[in-house]
Amino acid sequence: MKEFLKRKNIVISGKRYGIDALSAMAQGLFASLLIGTILNTIGKQAGIGWLTEVGGYASSMSGSAMAVAIGYALQAPPLVLFSLVTVGYAANALGSTTLSGGAGAGGPLAVLFIAIIAAECGKAVAGETKVDILVTPITTILVGLAMSYLIAPAIGTAASSVGSVVMWATEQQPFLMGIIVSVVVGIALTLPISSAAICAALGLTGLAGGAAVAGCCAQMVGFACMSFKENKWGGLISQGIGTSMLQMGNIVKNPKIWIAPILTSAITGPIATCVFHLQMNDPASAVASGMGTCGLVGQIGVYAGWVADVASGAKASITAFDWIGLFLICFILPAVLTTLFGAWFRKIGWIKEGDLKLS
Repeated sequence: MKEFLKRKNIVISGKRYGIDALSAMAQGLFASLLIGTILNTIGKQAGIGWLTEVGGYASSMSGSAMAVAIGYALQAPPLVLFSLVTVGYAANALGSTTLSGGAGAGGPLAVLFIAIIAAECGKAVAGETKVDILVTPITTILVGLAMSYLIAPAIGTAASSVGSVVMWATEQQPFLMGIIVSVVVGIALTLPISSAAICAALGLTGLAGGAAVAGCCAQMVGFACMSFKENKWGGLISQGIGTSMLQMGNIVKNPKIWIAPILTSAITGPIATCVFHLQMNDPASAVASGMGTCGLVGQIGVYAGWVADVASGAKASITAFDWIGLFLICFILPAVLTTLFGAWFRKIGWIKEGDLKLS
């Protein structure tokens, strides 16, 4: 069996499934739902009908995009990879419902589990028969759809329950939960996993979504500014609107460099929830809660929520206070606080010359 799995490149490990597949899924989500949301928002605000339509098409393909991205990360052969288009669509659709038939938040999470199972089963039979062109896609699709019908609604129910508890707790205890959500999601963003996929899987919106945005911005903008001495403008841009994950190698060498942005997230999270009531109120943009300043997706998601609230009558208008809160939480406070913390840690010797240098 070990030789068979090795020959088929089926590696059962936490890294391949929990890091490689999850990170790839986030990219698929970004290339479909996130881009679709951005285009849809621009189209609506600018009155460009065709752009709104394009955004809708892009968003509707999120399940397929995620599944193919996962298959790519698992190094699936072409026939398996192409078959995952159908699997991802079904898993996302069925995972977005609950066992009771209501709306669920587990579409991305269902895609992650089911696409992995379908891809590995497809890889196992690929090239084993003379009618591979039939056997491989049929196996991949049937396994994927069977799993979608069997477990996707249950995943949708579980994800919705967890997400609802987090969001309810944040409403009840905005200060404490503002700290917890901001710190945890921010840490997840810098780790080689996907905070965006986690937020999407839980459907993390509302105040909890705002806290998540705060935590992600504290990591990205924080590391970008704190390491400006070492990395200059290139590092500022690559980390500030790219990813703080670039610092993971340095964190492994000296974990103390992570303390400053984590402390910042513990401060900006409750300020977001208690002072500015920063929320992610567009359900389609739950994934944006875990994106921070990456491509400014987090900020676009917050703005899309404002627009949706105004359209529904839940919010009278977008105020100057809203914009001040957004800029303070996402850019100004992370830059100032992390830089100050970083300067102190340099002074006491916790951060040494070159510790934040990107290779």
